[in-house]
Amino acid sequence: MTRPKIGLSMLYCLSQPFKKMIQQIPKQKTAYIELVDDGLHELNKQRTNLLKDIKTTYNLRYSVHAPFGGVNISIRHGLLSNATMKRLKKSIVWTQALDSYLWIFHPGMMTGISMFYPGADWKRNINRVRLLARFARDIGVEIALENVMGMFVMKNVDDFKKFYSETGENIGIALDTGHANINGQLENFLAELPHKIVHVHAHDNDGKSDNHLGIGYGTINWKSVANLLQKASYGRTIIVESVANVEQSIQKLEQLFS
Repeated sequence: MTRPKIGLSMLYCLSQPFKKMIQQIPKQKTAYIELVDDGLHELNKQRTNLLKDIKTTYNLRYSVHAPFGGVNISIRHGLLSNATMKRLKKSIVWTQALDSYLWIFHPGMMTGISMFYPGADWKRNINRVRLLARFARDIGVEIALENVMGMFVMKNVDDFKKFYSETGENIGIALDTGHANINGQLENFLAELPHKIVHVHAHDNDGKSDNHLGIGYGTINWKSVANLLQKASYGRTIIVESVANVEQSIQKLEQLFS
């Protein structure tokens, strides 16, 4: 049986200073750590060098979550768009410097003026994803698009199918279980696009709010999720992205796939 690799996102301590966050990395009972290139943990050259030393010392594997606070790759304004793309490309560069196995980012979203320009957000989303994909390929970084919710333009299975049909891009999906649960799409992704899933963000919620609860503290049927992933022979990473009950969540996932 193919067994996924269980890891942990450092999102749960995003409110803590960077120095405190890196002190916690060696304490985790996993070799797979996802870094969040945003907020107090924004990457730079000095921080990247520190993280590389920790990675080597403790034999870790990193993935990197792109900046997402206030980031919209579908933004229409030229200056904002240029600044957004510059910031995301810099994040890809840090991902490459860390020899990380994956860079995860969000698709574009609609804004308050989207109703006046039907379809424009989708077109800009495709254009910017292609630009980021080309940039990442050129420096040897694998990237994955995360399913999101709310005002985002890529939320459900049909959105991703449309994206693949229109672009032909071979970009994997970072399946976010919490977002998919809110959209009523979790089993749809696992049943219809399992071959595209290259990464999983595991957290729970009540089906309404993006609470990032621990595994088993919400409404997700985790036995069903595990069965569908095993049916798909999924053997890549499942990253716990809860902000509470972190250790218990890792243990529950380990038990589900034991």
